[in-house]
Amino acid sequence: MESVFGKAGRANTSTDPAPFSMMETTIVLKDKKYWRTGLTWQQLIDEMNTKMQIPGVTNAWTMPIKARIDMLATGIRTPVGIKIYGADLKEIEKIGIDLEKIIRPLPGTRSVYAERASGGYFLDFVLKREQLARYGLTIQQTEEVLMSAVGGENLTTAIQGTERYGISVRYARDFRDDLEKLKRVLIPTPAGAQIPLAQLADITVSLGPAMIRNENGMPAGYVYIDITDSDIGGFVNRAKSAIREKLQLPAGYSLQWSGQFENMLRVKEHLKVVIPLTLLIIFTLLYMNTKSAVKTCIVLLAVPFSLVGAIWLLYFLGYNISIAVWVGMIALMGLDAETGVFMLLFLDLAYNERVAKGTMKTWTDLKEAIIHGAVKRIRPKMMTVMAMFMGLIPIMWSMGSGADMMKRIAAPMIGGILTSFLLELLVYPPLYAIWKWRFEMKQQKTGVIS
Repeated sequence: MESVFGKAGRANTSTDPAPFSMMETTIVLKDKKYWRTGLTWQQLIDEMNTKMQIPGVTNAWTMPIKARIDMLATGIRTPVGIKIYGADLKEIEKIGIDLEKIIRPLPGTRSVYAERASGGYFLDFVLKREQLARYGLTIQQTEEVLMSAVGGENLTTAIQGTERYGISVRYARDFRDDLEKLKRVLIPTPAGAQIPLAQLADITVSLGPAMIRNENGMPAGYVYIDITDSDIGGFVNRAKSAIREKLQLPAGYSLQWSGQFENMLRVKEHLKVVIPLTLLIIFTLLYMNTKSAVKTCIVLLAVPFSLVGAIWLLYFLGYNISIAVWVGMIALMGLDAETGVFMLLFLDLAYNERVAKGTMKTWTDLKEAIIHGAVKRIRPKMMTVMAMFMGLIPIMWSMGSGADMMKRIAAPMIGGILTSFLLELLVYPPLYAIWKWRFEMKQQKTGVIS
């Protein structure tokens, strides 16, 4: 490790929704060439997670910027989370603890933590109004003394260059670090007497919510779940089944799965529209170019050809289907259409040359023309594929920011380009030959097409 530094609580900004109980530790790793041989990212996380088991602390391993974006988008700082909605914070806390017990034994769970809604300690000052009246004090005067002596009062701001530091005044810690000392805090009266706080107020320590969450007009509690693999959808399905079997929610309470899973569901609904729309646009553009529905369908066969290689490469790399993978597949559709059109163009040129010379009579003539066109296409198609490889393959060795996402975009494109290159050369010519022989040349011979 290059360096390690931490933060507790939240920054002084409204964009940081972290409670005081949240501790963040940012680890800067050394270059991968210094890692042990064979050490992978997941193995490193597992080792650190094993050695960093601290009582009262739950680990959740993620990237700093990614965690901040997730928190701002959904409020959940782990890959998967559950939001509990209801009316009573104590019941919400009880449901969260039950969910902890159900989810912790599930395969793929690295850690799970349910927020303790009532885990905050508060110091309550209940003023005695009759005593205040006896000494001629008002509630405001007494609270001002408490605020300045115990809580602290900001008097001014120190300026050092671009930095600003607030200066506050309050009693030293030795005068306020336990209840007995607080009871001896003196309150000045208008007559000049100094009255101990114990005579003017009852001081108690009470248990209450450290932070009250409110979403959709209802109190809410969060359950944070860190998982060992990236198959979020599969993990959530297993967890949902276990929760349905073992947890009975009281009336008026509900659960909502959130985190990256929430984003995944939202994008999934968008992809149901985007992918068919992309195919429709590609089909329309191809039809406008070829003026033939048959040629358009032949070109679109490159899509399943490329999906074969894309899926196999994703399998070998251990990547799961994600938003980035779908983006790569959508980009792959455009590349498929491009290479398919070029292949069909060369076959058409070879066929039309024979027709123009009057030498397109038999199946042998058609076969020779198509072989000639396919062979002429090998070199430019090889150049196209190699240019794409040279641009995409270096991404698979990248280690910088955003590398994980870019690898999942590039992987289906690399695998798809390889198989589409092979299958287009092997499958397009026979399909083209069958179409031309059965639906054009034979019909021309029988006089159907003059």
